[in-house]
Amino acid sequence: MQDDQIDHLKGVQWFPGHMHKAGREIRSMYSQVNVFIEMRDARIPYSSANPMLARIRRDKPCLTVLAKADLAEEALTRAWVREIGVGPDSRVLVADARKPGNLSRVPAACDDLYRQAGGTATQVVAMVVGIPNVGKSTLINGLAGRAVARTGNEPAITRQQQHVRIRDAFMLLDTPGLMWPRVENRNSGFRLAITGAIRDTAMDHLDVALFSVHHLRQNHPGMLFRRYGLEDGSCSNEALLQAIGRKRGCLVRGGRVDMEKAAKVMLHDIRSGRTGPLTWETPEMIARELSGAEDGVQAGESR
Repeated sequence: MQDDQIDHLKGVQWFPGHMHKAGREIRSMYSQVNVFIEMRDARIPYSSANPMLARIRRDKPCLTVLAKADLAEEALTRAWVREIGVGPDSRVLVADARKPGNLSRVPAACDDLYRQAGGTATQVVAMVVGIPNVGKSTLINGLAGRAVARTGNEPAITRQQQHVRIRDAFMLLDTPGLMWPRVENRNSGFRLAITGAIRDTAMDHLDVALFSVHHLRQNHPGMLFRRYGLEDGSCSNEALLQAIGRKRGCLVRGGRVDMEKAAKVMLHDIRSGRTGPLTWETPEMIARELSGAEDGVQAGESR
């Protein structure tokens, strides 16, 4: 297979100004919080873990909720639950839209973590934290049984904190989605963009789509061909995206493919789950990337 290199891909960074304020507000509420609920995206459990949050919560107990598990691969979600692990001050819970009853376990899990840490207060206050568009508001609305937090399939909808009483002995603090100033692993930046944690205006859709095509060819070789009715798997990543655009009618004058539109169509299909459940990283993949043995787009991926 003859492919051009795509080492030129810029990577993705997004840290709007209001997130500085959000970080300060979260820190200012620290003394009121008994337990942290860290939301992560089950499709990218490592890349969606904000390293700032570990420093903010310090030694307070934490319930990690892997959200959007219905869009991820079940076997890999189980692998990530084992990888994240369970300790005396931590627990992992999987939130799957197909199993809404799972949410009912959150208050009890938070109460258990708090009591195990020696907490004695009558009311448990849990702060919900995580990256943008990870499902914090969906969790809160599900627990409250009513729409108390705005939801939407785009990042940075929540802009300020709010207190939500779930029951007499359990209170939630909703916080804005929080990114960190620099994503060190460039592959993680692309995965955050693929799954919708980064606003579309802050990314190059073509770069992100090409990263997606490469990943799918490496890890799900039949998916692209089944989904889009493609036939030739020996061409470049760019040629495959062009073929997808042609299949989906992303054409301009002269029959040429609008590559920007094709990229957006593909990313929409991925985010909506139309491509089927997909997990974009495994524990082994992350270990290789962190060791420098594998660095995706920086180490000669093909375009």
